[in-house]
Amino acid sequence: MRIAHVTATFPPYRGGTGNVCFHNARELAARGHEVHVFTAAGPNAPARELLAGVQVHRLRPIVRVGNAPVLPGLLAALRGFDVVHLHYPFFGGELSALAARLRSTPLFITYHQDVLLHGAMGVAERVLRHTIGRMALRSADRVFFTSRDYGQASYVQPLLRGRDGHIGEVPNGVDVEAFTPGAPTAALQHAIGPQQGDKVALLVAGLDRAHYFKGVPVFLEALAGLPPNMKGVIVGDGDLRAEYERMAAGLCLDARVTFAGRVADADLPDYYRLADVTVLPSTTMGEAFGLVLVESMACGTPVIASSLPGVRTVVQHGRNGLLVPPGDAAALSRAIARICADMRAHDAMGIAGRAAAVARYSWVTLAALLEQEYNGVLARRGRLARHTLRGER
Repeated sequence: MRIAHVTATFPPYRGGTGNVCFHNARELAARGHEVHVFTAAGPNAPARELLAGVQVHRLRPIVRVGNAPVLPGLLAALRGFDVVHLHYPFFGGELSALAARLRSTPLFITYHQDVLLHGAMGVAERVLRHTIGRMALRSADRVFFTSRDYGQASYVQPLLRGRDGHIGEVPNGVDVEAFTPGAPTAALQHAIGPQQGDKVALLVAGLDRAHYFKGVPVFLEALAGLPPNMKGVIVGDGDLRAEYERMAAGLCLDARVTFAGRVADADLPDYYRLADVTVLPSTTMGEAFGLVLVESMACGTPVIASSLPGVRTVVQHGRNGLLVPPGDAAALSRAIARICADMRAHDAMGIAGRAAAVARYSWVTLAALLEQEYNGVLARRGRLARHTLRGER
């Protein structure tokens, strides 16, 4: 099968949507399909490359709105594919839907999260959502949400009214072979410096304006309300980092919070192993799932997350972690203290989290689910005869 994935961002850019696209594409290629990814050109990436069996095409945008590129080259590039899979929403992504529609190519959309903007940008987003966004979503053969819970709460739900049979659930995933339980390296322990009796709460997030909703201030306020042996580690970088560092200093957390900066993917599991708990204190529905949750769970580390649509389907309260109200620093503080005080419950949550990650969130499992979805639509369109049920080999 010849498959095109379209995404606004893609590695080396660090972001959830691009990472999901990469893993989906890589695993589909491993199953024998010819997979192409189309994304925006960037300063530190080649225009074309073969990455993990995936052919990556970085097209020049005519304009960018934040991370969202308008790529007119898509209209010509998306030719001769059996499937077009758009990772949405982003302004400009609608061109993929138009290209698929013009060629009667089956279109799949993964709807990653609502985009919450304010002021003039918010007005423009609402106009675009109800016009070209509506067209794109309603033209798709299948629209996937990371959970039905999020899909029912999303602001695009009214745009899909009458299309219930076209809506599906495909969660985000984790590499369960790379993210595994174990002890952290001595080098990381030395670098972070927790002493005997210390506990570590970990937050992994982009620290840029695009990820303003990650709840870093909530995390810092929660730490300030905990005893001095409770340490915080923040992995990530961005243009808000200096502001967060000043906030930590203002809360007298200089000696208790480590800003680790960007961490290579290969080193990230070690941070989860170092932590006693991983937190995701996101404040809005800009958070639809929380990749860091399943990464932490795969490493056997309990999680605490905001009780938001989608996120609350990943965390089973009291089983693999705890849920707290969004924006409630006091509740987050109590939850961190609860998990770190009861090691028997802590360890049981870690075991349950690992089991859930392996059973439900493996990228290999999710690639098989995508393949099944593609084949189902191709069969209904009478095109399956050209393909094997797995990739053309």
